[in-house]
Order: sequence, then structure tokens, then C-alpha cells
Amino acid sequence: MSITVRFCGAARTVTGSSYLFQTATGRFLVDCGLFQGQKTLKELNYGAFPFRPAGIDAVLLTHAHIDHSGLLPKLVRAGFEGPILATRGTIDLCSYMLPDAGNIQESEVAQLNRRNASRGRKEVQPIYTQADAIASLQSFRAVDYEHWTGVIPGVRARYWNAGHLLGSASIELEIAEQGSTRPLRVLLSGDVGPEAKLLQPDPEAPTDFDYVISEATYGDRVRETTTPALRRK
Repeated sequence: MSITVRFCGAARTVTGSSYLFQTATGRFLVDCGLFQGQKTLKELNYGAFPFRPAGIDAVLLTHAHIDHSGLLPKLVRAGFEGPILATRGTIDLCSYMLPDAGNIQESEVAQLNRRNASRGRKEVQPIYTQADAIASLQSFRAVDYEHWTGVIPGVRARYWNAGHLLGSASIELEIAEQGSTRPLRVLLSGDVGPEAKLLQPDPEAPTDFDYVISEATYGDRVRETTTPALRRK
């Protein structure tokens, strides 16, 4: 079968980053972010995932910012049982940021439900709770920069410093293709930079990829993408 990628977030918007890869041997996500911004975007966080969480074999996390990591507790609660692969810096940040995000959601929903009660409206539930976020941390597995790690059969990943914040990474993928003598090579940028900074080194990555999937937050035009097959030119 073809290697396919589905853009489940950050399409026609700049939050909710999540990319679903499917190969002949399994399925994995790169990032699983929370949608932020306008009410219509936030409502996407309450709906079902556009895939079956229990059918996902692994998650590769680029960095800890909530628009890239913020739906991981919901994913685990919905049935995902695989590893979440991230750098040690990202795991350290997520151990604080995800429980805090769950606490914020509980607080906001409690305020909303008080207003709903006075108006005779039904109660709503938070996207996930602080307890859900703490439970999801058990799924994290640490990876080192610039070392290959297996993801699913026929797929391996290598993390490169993205120079964005503590633990941030661009992720290099090598995916075996049936009938090909060399793997398909893909780079996912995550968030890169900024250029002028004091605490982070400049971003790093190798070259000679078949495809680069890059964040384009400040691009002049964002084009909606559906589910293309990845094929070499």
C-alpha cells in the first residue's frame, strides 16, 4: 500500500497540529495539539478524533507547546495505548503543562456550568481533567537527539534540535517502501526558531529528504490539504 499522511489539524489554521501517517505496518501520529483561538476552533477539541485512537500505534511529539501536545490526555483517555516518544526536555515541560491545561479546563467548565445552571442549560464536561493529564504522562518515553529510534516495523525516527524551546525537535523519518532499495525520507519541522534568542542554539537537521512538512504560521497563504500519498518524484 502507499504511505499516506492525513493532516488532522493546523490546516487553514495554525493550531491543533496533528499528522496521521499510515504504512503497511501500522499508523502513528506526529503531534496531537489543542485547537486554540476563536470559539469555532475551540469547539473542535470537543469532537471525536478523525481516527480511532486505539488504532494508533505511537505518537511522535515535536515539542511541549499546547497547540502541539494539548490533546494527548484526551487521546490516551479515548483508548490510545502506545508510546509517546519525546525528548527529555519535552517530557519535563509536559509534566507541568498538561496537568495545568487540565486544571484550566476544569476551572473554565465549572464557571460555565454555573452560568448554565442559572439559565436552565445542560452541564458540559471538560475536554479532559487534570487527572487525565497526569495519567497520560505514563505513556511518555524519552528519546535522545540525533539517535535513531524504532516507531513501528519499517519506520524509524531521529530527533533534531529545532531551536524553539527546551526539548523542541524537528523529526526525521525513514519509512521502508515495498519494492524500493532505500527508505522514503521525510522531515517534519515542528516549530523552528526564532532566529534571535539567548537560551536556545540554532536549529539543526540533515539534508536530502524526499519530503519536508514544515510549519507555516507566518506564511502568506495556508492551503487546506487532505490525504495525499507520499511517493518519490
